[in-house]
Order: sequence, then C-alpha cells, then structure tokens
Amino acid sequence: MNRTSPIHVVAGVLTDAGGRVLLAQRPAGKHLAGGWEFPGGKLDAGEARRHGLYRELAEELGVAALHAHPLIRVRHRYPQRTVLLDVWVVTRYRGVPAGRDGQRLRWCRRSALQRADLLAADRPVIAALRLPERLTASATRAYRILPIDDARWNRPQRADRLRGAWCEGAADAVAAAALDDARFLVLRRALAPAALAALCNAVNLPVFARGIRLQQAWKLGATGLNEIRA
Repeated sequence: MNRTSPIHVVAGVLTDAGGRVLLAQRPAGKHLAGGWEFPGGKLDAGEARRHGLYRELAEELGVAALHAHPLIRVRHRYPQRTVLLDVWVVTRYRGVPAGRDGQRLRWCRRSALQRADLLAADRPVIAALRLPERLTASATRAYRILPIDDARWNRPQRADRLRGAWCEGAADAVAAAALDDARFLVLRRALAPAALAALCNAVNLPVFARGIRLQQAWKLGATGLNEIRA
C-alpha cells in the first residue's frame, strides 16, 4: 500500500433525542481494534461522499440517513496507514442503530467525549461539534475569531475556547489552515460556488461561508455560515 495515499473514510455524527452522540467500537481483527470512533467506513472509488456515508450507515448500523451536512475533514497518519476522515453531521435518520458488523455501540454525552477513548483521527471532531451552524458573533465563550496576522496566534490557546481565522478569500483561507492553532476558517466575503467548493475540498478545517444560503453552503462542502455583521 502506498502510505502517501490516504484511505478516504466517511463517518457520521448521529444523535439521539437527548442529544447524546453515537460511538462505535472497532471490532476484534480490524485495524485499531478496540478503539472508539464515529461510525462509518471506506468510500468506494468514484463514489460521491454523501452517497458513501449513507451506504456505510445502512450497512454498519441498519439506519437510513435522510439528511447530513459536512462538518470537518481530518487527515491523520497512523503507523500503518494514513486516513482522511470525512465527518458529516447526520441531522435526520430513520431506524434504530445496531452493530451489524459485530461492533459495540454506545451513546455518549458531548461533555464526556474527551474521555471516550476516541481514536486519534476522531478527536478533532469534538472541537468541531462545539461550533454553531451560523456564526453571529466574532467572540463567545466557545470561540474567538482572529485575523491571520494577529499576535495572539503566538500565545497559548485555552482548551475550552477555539480559535478561528478571518479570511478575505480562498488564498487567505489556505494560508490560515496551516496555522497550528486554527480550528475553523471564516470567510469575510462571498466566493463563487466553484471556488467555495474547491476551498472546502482543499482544507481540512470547517469553513464558514458568506453571502449564501445554508443549504447551498452545505452542498458545496462548507460547515456553516458567517452571519456576523461587519
């Protein structure tokens, strides 16, 4: 196997009526057996990401996903292989999840995810789940958005407060994605649909788009919208 070519994995964040998140345990005999992860599996060659997610959730859990939107893409190198974890929030599904591949399942409160023994590739998803779908303020208790040249990037980051980067356009966003402490990217201006889709495909951080409807932003790969008043 070419270790430079990542295995593209699609995974879903499913919640129950109480807001708990579903986790699956890697079964015995599989790579990283015993570790906990967000349920999903490998994307087939040429398969659309959303279609692959829905197929994997049906095969692994026996549920029919009805709506999902992108959250975050995480590239992680394990000793044996590199994984591109493509995570989606499943907002509607039909059926009761069951481990159809022999895997154990459990529902976990969001406040307990840090202690859930998640696989390394899955851990960045915890922070992404704390972000709203629509940003209406540049700073809250959960996050702060900074210009990419702000001196505060050089200061230690609080574990409970995410840092996002203001981006004028696609070039800024690609540069900001390389910042060690950047957890999400916020566009100050609207991009053409093709440019937004290309940006979301190029970076592994959540992107908050500007000047577009939320459903269209999700379709193009963005996590949410920047609705902060200038």
